[in-house]
Amino acid sequence: MEDLNFPSIAQRIPTEAAAYEFLEELRWHGKPVCPHCGSIGDHYFLRPRNGVSRETNRGSQTQRRLWKCRDCRGQFSVLTGTIMHGTHVPVRTWVFVFYEMVANKNGLAAREVERKYDLSPKSAWFLLHRVREAMKREPAAGLLSGIVVADETWIGGKPKNRHANKRVGSKQGKTDKTPVVSLVHAETGEVRSQVVANVSGKTLKTVIAKHVEMAETTLHTDAAGRYATFADELAGHASVNHKAGEYVRDGVSTNLAENYFSQLKRSIDGTHHHVSPEHLGRYLGEFDFRHSTHDETDTARMGRLMGQVAGVRLTYRPLSGEA
Repeated sequence: MEDLNFPSIAQRIPTEAAAYEFLEELRWHGKPVCPHCGSIGDHYFLRPRNGVSRETNRGSQTQRRLWKCRDCRGQFSVLTGTIMHGTHVPVRTWVFVFYEMVANKNGLAAREVERKYDLSPKSAWFLLHRVREAMKREPAAGLLSGIVVADETWIGGKPKNRHANKRVGSKQGKTDKTPVVSLVHAETGEVRSQVVANVSGKTLKTVIAKHVEMAETTLHTDAAGRYATFADELAGHASVNHKAGEYVRDGVSTNLAENYFSQLKRSIDGTHHHVSPEHLGRYLGEFDFRHSTHDETDTARMGRLMGQVAGVRLTYRPLSGEA
């Protein structure tokens, strides 16, 4: 597929039917895949009787492109079994939002989607969360190994800027910001971030063991003593002492993680302004995705995201109930 940009996408999908065809090309590459039985092949395309649209159960007309599986005989579309399953948002809107989410380094605000695509606030917010859910790293992804940089940060507003009755406490350093741990692979730049309850040695070990092959990993960290509690389980551990003004020593630093945190915080402050702890994990998945694929083109990232939309279902009620 040629390099994508807004003008080229708008030219390619002037109608809903064209948007369906565009997604089929991105997801199936000319070979429709049945979401019911997994069969890949020359399935039947069900052409509308009038050649343009078909009637829905609600009596309206839709340009949805339907297919019928040669094996299980089930009907499906390119949306079936994906984050777009059952959507009432136009498919053209989905395509544009997909592109903006992979191309905009600072992310995309729900209010902007609401204004730009004429959606309700609830629909815009839910649509973006469904895209973020698809951007999350697959659970089956392999463990990291080699040199991995680990660091923590805290997400949230400064307690001193809050009204007195909303502050956690008056003591310096006391906060209710949300702690986040990020691991950055030094060679590939892949990032894996996770919201944690605290940054104790036990918690950090649990997170790191979940994402890296500890016996084959050299960990680069700051001088925090909590990493030393499990250093003997790693292939190696090197640190820099920020308090002594040491930030790089013989190739050891936490700069990769610090750079990621800088982008993450600027984007949250400037684009989203506030992210609740309940939903922070999805935002981390979004920024992990873009940072991990920063060497790829927008077209390649779009294709990668389309490969992750299947099998991800998210309903509004449980999602809204998290907040």
